[in-house]
Amino acid sequence: MSLGDCDSHYDVIVIGAGPAGLAAAAVAAEHGLTTLVLDENAAPGGQIWRAIGASPLPDRKVLGEDYWRGATLVHRAGASGARLLASATVWSLDADRRVGISQNGKARLITAGRIIIATGAQERPCPMPGWTLPGVMTIGAAQTLLKTSGLVPSGNTIIAGSGPLLWLYAAQALRAGGSITAILDTTPPGNIREALRYLPALLASPYALKGLALLREVRAKLRIFTGIDGLAAQGSETLASVRFTAKGKLQELAADTLLLHQGVVPQINLAMAAGVRHIWDAAQTCFVPEVSANGTTNLDGIAIAGDGAGIAGAEVATARGELAGIEAVRALKPGVHLDEAAAHATLRRYSRGRAFLDAMFAPARAFRLPADDVIACRCEEVTAGQVREAARLGCIGPNQMKAFSRCGMGPCQGRLCGLTVTGLIADAHAMSPGAVGYYRLRAPVKPLSLAEFASIPPDEDATRAVVRS
Repeated sequence: MSLGDCDSHYDVIVIGAGPAGLAAAAVAAEHGLTTLVLDENAAPGGQIWRAIGASPLPDRKVLGEDYWRGATLVHRAGASGARLLASATVWSLDADRRVGISQNGKARLITAGRIIIATGAQERPCPMPGWTLPGVMTIGAAQTLLKTSGLVPSGNTIIAGSGPLLWLYAAQALRAGGSITAILDTTPPGNIREALRYLPALLASPYALKGLALLREVRAKLRIFTGIDGLAAQGSETLASVRFTAKGKLQELAADTLLLHQGVVPQINLAMAAGVRHIWDAAQTCFVPEVSANGTTNLDGIAIAGDGAGIAGAEVATARGELAGIEAVRALKPGVHLDEAAAHATLRRYSRGRAFLDAMFAPARAFRLPADDVIACRCEEVTAGQVREAARLGCIGPNQMKAFSRCGMGPCQGRLCGLTVTGLIADAHAMSPGAVGYYRLRAPVKPLSLAEFASIPPDEDATRAVVRS
C-alpha cells in the first residue's frame, strides 16, 4: 500500500505495528472501524517481532518461542481488515487528530476519529567515554541485524550494560553462532537490596523461570565480570579495546565490537509534540505519559498503548493494545458490547515482577550523569561538562539549554540526549528531573525534507487562506 492509496480520513489510525499497535488495530478493524496502521518498517512486528514474516534464521530456537508466538497476532491483524502503510514516517500529530506522514519522498496529512500511539520503546542513552567510536553500538541495533539479516558478531565482542535485553540478546547471538568475548554487567551491586522487596511478586511472574533459564544458559558459556566501574571504549579512529574496573581491579580487553545497553524507555517524542501530558517515573527513571487504564490521555481521542506508556514487555503491550482498541470501538460504536476482562487478566499476570526488574536494573549514576569530557549530545557534539557549565551560569531547563548549547536540536530531536541533559541539569541544581522537565518538542519530530513538505496536497482551508491573502 502506498501513501497515495490512503483515504483522507479513517475511524482509527494506529501509529506503530508492534504488539500494542497490532492488537489495537485488530480489535478496531474486527468491529467494522476503518483502520490504518502506520509503521516505519517494511513489515509488521515492531522491534520485538521484527522480520517475523521473513526471518533469515531457519532455526526457531535462535530467537525463542516468545518471538515466534508473535506470528499469531501479525496474522490476526492482517486478516482483520486493517490497512498497513509500511515504510512510512510519522512526523507530526496534533490535538485535532491530524497525522503528518511521509513515504517514498511524498507527504500527506490524514485525520482520524481516534488515534492510538503505539510507538513502543527506545534504548536508554548510555553516554560513556568512547561511546561515539566506530565499533560501538547498542544491543538493540545488534539484535535488529540478527533478526533482519541473520548477522551475528565475530572477533572480539564485548557486551556491557544491564537489563533483561542484554541477557536475551547474548543467548540469541550464541545460539546463532556469534562470538562474544565477555559480558561486563554494570548493574550497581546495591540495586539488589531495593529489588528484594519485590521478589515475591517476581517469583509469581511468568518471567521468573524464563529469566533464570537465560542467565544459566549465558553464564555457562561466557566470562561474566561484575562490579563494573570506570567503563571506557578506547581507540583512535575505531574501537580497539575496552577498559574497566571489576571489583576494584583495573582490566582491559581487546575489542572489535562493543555492544552497550542500559535498559529501554518509552519513545515519547511524538506524544509530547502532540501535547500529551507526561510525568517523571522515578522507578523507571524516565518520563512517561499520563494515561488511563485504557490508554486515554488528556487529549480527546488520542490514546497511548504498549511500552510507550511505560515499559512492561510484549505481553502487557499486547493487552494494552487490546484495551486501547476496545476504547476506540466504544467511542465510535457506543452500542457494541466488548469484554475487556481477558486483557485485564493478562495485564495483572504479566505485570507481576515489574517492580523487581525496575529496581534491579536501574541504571548506574555514571551512565545517567556522565563525566565532563563525555559527549552528551551526539548530534551537536556537546559534552556533559558544557551542559554543567551552562547550568552553573543559570540555565534551569532543557529548552533554555538549546539556546546555550544547541542540545536537542539535531536530527535525533533529543532522543539520544534528552534524559541525559535533564539529569545533568537536575543534578546541578539539586532538583528532581520531573521539576526540570524535558525538551519542548514540536513537529516535525522526524527529519522532513522541503520536497516532502511541498508535496503535501493543499486542503480547502489552505487554499482559502492563500486566496484571502
